[in-house]
Amino acid sequence: MAKVNLDAIIPREDFEVEENATPGKKKETLSIEDIKSDSFFFSNVRKPDFQRETNEWDSKKIADFIDSFLDGDLIPAIILWRSTGGYLFVIDGSHRLSSLAAWINDDYGDGPISKQFYDGIIPDEQIDIAEETRKLIRKRIGSYSDFKLALTNPEKVSPEIQRKAKNLAALAIQLQWVDGGANKAENSFFKINQQAAPIDKTELVLLEARKKPNCIAARAIIRSGKGHKYWSNFSKGNQITIQELAKEINSVLFAPKLETPIKTLDIPVGGKNYSAQTLPLILEFINIVNNIPTDFKESLEDDLTGDETVNILKQTRRIAWRINNNHPSSLGLHPVVYFYSQDGRHKVASFYATLAFVKELEEKNKLKEFSLVRPQFENILLQNDPLIQQINRKYRSAIASYSQIKDFYFAIIELLQKGVNENEVITQLIKTSKFNYLTLTVEQNEITTNKFSTERKSAVYIKEALANAPKCKICGGYIHRNSISIDHIERKQDGGLGTIDNGQITHPFCNTTLKN
Repeated sequence: MAKVNLDAIIPREDFEVEENATPGKKKETLSIEDIKSDSFFFSNVRKPDFQRETNEWDSKKIADFIDSFLDGDLIPAIILWRSTGGYLFVIDGSHRLSSLAAWINDDYGDGPISKQFYDGIIPDEQIDIAEETRKLIRKRIGSYSDFKLALTNPEKVSPEIQRKAKNLAALAIQLQWVDGGANKAENSFFKINQQAAPIDKTELVLLEARKKPNCIAARAIIRSGKGHKYWSNFSKGNQITIQELAKEINSVLFAPKLETPIKTLDIPVGGKNYSAQTLPLILEFINIVNNIPTDFKESLEDDLTGDETVNILKQTRRIAWRINNNHPSSLGLHPVVYFYSQDGRHKVASFYATLAFVKELEEKNKLKEFSLVRPQFENILLQNDPLIQQINRKYRSAIASYSQIKDFYFAIIELLQKGVNENEVITQLIKTSKFNYLTLTVEQNEITTNKFSTERKSAVYIKEALANAPKCKICGGYIHRNSISIDHIERKQDGGLGTIDNGQITHPFCNTTLKN
């Protein structure tokens, strides 16, 4: 089930401050009144800047938790730490606290708090999930406004809501407090959050290396420059530049929206913008195109000004343009050919491999050479998708396999340039020592149902649609809607007019560079 984004409910704050030495007894419990947005308590609640996004719970888990609270069930304590400035930092329990606050404020990622947090721009997926959550909670529990109504007009709500509304005055959540300085509180956070609900590996890297420029850039891209601004300490100019670059890169990667089963060839380069693999994909994209090593936590300096984050985003955008965009430099690589399997699944290893492949083509000044054999190259990729999967399986992960897939691509190009017929290229490749583990024999899973799965529906559409897909009139490669250039057949400088008969569709690179 899709996860609900509650990241806007509790704002983040810089955590690197001293311990609050103010004497006095701290609250031991938290009531429903304390969670209202205008309460003294909740208005000072913050998440540390290293806290992961509050988007790990699905609709059912949120509803279950609210239901448990209203029934008076035992709920784990929320752990807090108080800073010198009086902020109350949530060390553990952000999802619990955010879920109750979402219920009270009717904001499951699409309400007033979220709209302000995301500058009014909320992804359609997030809105859809929020509405599903709202409907589920209204059906199972009732809205908070129903509970308020039970106090003044009990006859207008169900007996169950009347009963639970009376309990709200007495219900409370236990609080625990971390004593000590900021370092102790941060260590407590990582220790706690690696036990019951371990932090995702990529998320943990981003949290621990949160001041590295590639991590800041990844955070900016995934939310299209919206949400919490991890770059807020930079100059105003750098902040604006980061947000603009991140928004553009996000659009290149994730527009148009991916819907399954696939019923259009107009699909995004990067797959879904709302999945568990999105953040790792963005971070690795950044690292590959910027030559950032795997040990960057030790080797890469923190970015204190934003200059390096801007440089990284500019290089990332440049390669994004090259991959698929209307920029004159764009090769316009079609996602169905390069980034998806023939049954519509986004292939992360192929995505990384293509980034490395294009980057090396640039470095070796071989973009024109690639374009001259591009139609044959694309036909080979489409006809031999299982071979890419075999490479990925051999090396066991997208990170480990993508350089091998890139080498496979270059080996295909080399044979095509030597004049080998495209039907013979793979036969020759699998006889080499580097690729002799590959096999053309593919085991087919037996289908025992008369229903089409989502993948098979996608496969049927892709097969039919590719047969009639438009191709570049210069290089002959497939054309994607995000990367179309209208070219003069007879050039303007040679007297060509802007007539329909003198126009043709091409890739931007083919129009601006290959043709000339």
